[in-house]
Parts: sequence; structure tokens; C-alpha cells
Amino acid sequence: MSEQSLRQEDRDQQQAGHPAHVDAGDAGYSKSLKARHVNMIAIGGAIGTGLFLGAGGRLKDAGPSLAVAYAVCGIFAFLVVRALGELVLHRPSSGAFVSYAREFLGEKGAFVAGWMYFLNWATTGVADITAVATYTHYWGMFTEIPQWVIALIALAVVLTVNLISVKIFGEMEFWFAIIKVGALVVFMAIGIFLLVTREQVAGNSTGPSLITDHGGIFPHGALPMLLVIQGVVFAYASVELVGVAAGETENPEKIMPKAINSIMWRVGLFYVGSVVLLSMLLPSDSYSGDQSPFVTVLSKIGVPAAGGVMNLVVLTAAMSSLNSGLYSTGRILRSMAMSGSAPKFTGVMSRTQVPYGGILLTSFFCVLGVGLNYVVPDKAFEIVLNFAAIGILSTWAVIMLCHLLFWRRAQAGQLTRPGYRLPGSPYTEIVTLGFLASVLVLMWADGGPSRLTVMALPAILAALVIGWFASRGRMKDAR
Repeated sequence: MSEQSLRQEDRDQQQAGHPAHVDAGDAGYSKSLKARHVNMIAIGGAIGTGLFLGAGGRLKDAGPSLAVAYAVCGIFAFLVVRALGELVLHRPSSGAFVSYAREFLGEKGAFVAGWMYFLNWATTGVADITAVATYTHYWGMFTEIPQWVIALIALAVVLTVNLISVKIFGEMEFWFAIIKVGALVVFMAIGIFLLVTREQVAGNSTGPSLITDHGGIFPHGALPMLLVIQGVVFAYASVELVGVAAGETENPEKIMPKAINSIMWRVGLFYVGSVVLLSMLLPSDSYSGDQSPFVTVLSKIGVPAAGGVMNLVVLTAAMSSLNSGLYSTGRILRSMAMSGSAPKFTGVMSRTQVPYGGILLTSFFCVLGVGLNYVVPDKAFEIVLNFAAIGILSTWAVIMLCHLLFWRRAQAGQLTRPGYRLPGSPYTEIVTLGFLASVLVLMWADGGPSRLTVMALPAILAALVIGWFASRGRMKDAR
């Protein structure tokens, strides 16, 4: 169906008294993603470097209470993706929450949602290629290669995969997720074996007593647990990717509910379960932010090449995140380009039905990140990470706002909610929005780079206002 016919269909439905919304940005995609791809994309979105690497420093700071932080943030992440899932079943769209923002919040809402999501992934992409370069330097044969060169190679590989076809992207993400899940399952099996056999790790008796004998669940009080929540939220970034993938799935009504529902138990098993297990194998002050907590445990029990194997897994997680970012921003920017709120070239599709314009724009900003790796290799990761957190919070907030307005229209009889629903509306959305606002407060309270990021919000808002007025001419032409 052409873009003109989609717009005509929208006008016809409005004239007939039906409030259906049709997004011109949804035309032209192939439906190449299968159920196994979407299921693994859902897993990949829920498991990333925030667990494999970031849990070490957070476990040292907050102790076993990190499991509480992961559980709380995991519940809210699930509610966000559950709300998105209901919107997807209402109307599958590759523009995902940007398309829903256009329907329920208007073009200004879509503009803000899309560009804040772009900020999220443009900065996350820089963090990812920085992480890949850092992890690659773990192996001696790569230490002489400059960090920026490795970052550029990683970007080139993932960019090529994304430009070929969505099926290749799905296969790559499928195997990335297999590696991540496989590594976690093996580690948890080893950890449970150590607990059952009461083996000592680095001279410490394993089991629940290791927690009670070292200050309990809150060894440093509740405040450190609250302060790590902002980093834990980042660990769940990209759970919304499953909603973007729905636009290129043959049977979203059948596939999406299963994929989304599975996120909850995976969060409980892999995030909460892993932290509890780590806390019962070593005292929390044995971990560090410089090393994966899984490597710390495996090296203490003398597993050969544990560091190298786990480093490969963490590198895979970073590549998976970069892969997802290029994929999702390409689709989001195309949806925006069709309404005139993004540059026209980001709406261009290739012969293989890939929106390569948006993918290339995100890659361009990642190349700037390669430059950051050249200028300040030691600070590149920290500089961009907090800006990515702002993008995540705004994206989740937009999803919940859209669902709240969706619920209100359903209550007014203007549309019908699908059978797969977010429970507890409208209170669920309000509580989630309150939680997201509290994370901003925690970022301010944490001081340092986090506070500077919150202070940068007025500048970000000013840039959005300038961009809106600069884009109004294109929006009129698109109509």
C-alpha cells in the first residue's frame, strides 16, 4: 500500500466516524521477523551489560539490596512494556511509541518522543562501541590497537548487518541472546552447585549466612540502594524494542503477548536470581565496578579462562545493544520523516525494505563517539551514559502517557481495548510516571555527572523547541 493510499484510508475512516489512525511510516516493511526472533529480541532487551558488568560496582555499593532495586525497576519495566504491548495489539506499528504519541498526544508529542529516543540510542551507541573497545583490550593481542580503531570496526560490522535486511538483524540478535542466556544459565548452575555442596569460595562459607554475617540485606543502609536505581533503570533499557519489532512481524497478535509476558519471569530469574546468588557466594565488598561479578566468582574458584569467556559474553551484550539501537532508531526516524518531523532522507527505504537513512544518521553520531574515544578514551563511557538515562526515562514516560490517553478514549467509547491489557489502569500508569519522576530526583541527589545531566535538561528542552519550529515547514508539506 502506498503512502498516499494510507493517508486516504485514514481520511476515509475519519469521515466514516471511525477514530482509527494510520501511520504512513508503516508502509513498505517486510514481515520477516519470526516468533523465535521476537522472543529473543525480548530477552536481549531485558538482559544487557547492566547485569554482566554494571552489577559488580552496584553490588559493592548497595550490597544484597541490589536485588530489591532490580526487582522494583523490573516490575516498572514490565509495566511499561505491557502498556506498549496493548498499544501494539491496538495497532501494530514500526514507529511504535512515536506513532502512538502522534495518535494520542499530537505531532508535538511525537516530535519530543522521537528525538528523545534518538538521544537515548545515539548516546547509548557511543557507550556500546566504547564498551566493545574496552572489552577487546582485555586480550593482550589487541592492546596495541587504539581504542578508537576498535570502536570504528565494531560500528562498521553492526551497521553492515543492519543495512542488509531485517532478517539478518533478527538472526544476529537471536544468537546474541542465546550467548547471553547460555552464559547466565551456566553460571547459575555452577553457583547452585557450590551452594548445595557447601563449597567455600575464597575462604568464605557459601549460603544465606554470608548475607546475614556481613550486614544483612542493607549493609550500608537503604540510601545506597536508592541511589543505584538510576543505573538499574539503564540496565533495563531497550525492553521497548520488542514493540518496534512488532511492525515487521507476521502475527503480532499471537507472538507479542507471549514475548512480553515472558519478560517478567526472565527479570526475576536472571536479574534478581543472579544478584541473590552472587550475594550468597561472596561478600558484597568482594565485588568491584572494574570487573564483571561473574568473573570475580569464577576466578575465585579457579575456573580456567573464566575471565576471557565472560569478557566475550559482555562484549556480545554490548554488540547486541548497538545492533538494537541502529535497528530501532531507523524505524522511529522513518515514522517521523513521513510526518515531516525528521529530515527527509531518514524516511528513505532500500530495495531490501530497510530504512537506511535513519540508521545512517544514528551511525553518524556514533562516529562522533569514535572521536570521543580518540580524544578522551578514559571518560567517553561516563560522559554519554547519563544522557542515555534521560532518553530512557522520557521514552518510558511517553509510553505510559499514551496508554493513559488510550485508556481514557476507551472509557469514552471511542475505541475498544484488546483482550491483552495493562492491568490496573489508570492507577498503574500514574504510579509508573511517579516512579520515573523519582528517578530524576535520585539522579540529582547522586551528584556528580548525574546531577550535571539533570541540569542539562533546560538545554535539551531548548533544542527541542528550536527543532520544532525549524521543522514546521516540512510538517505542512508532509500533510
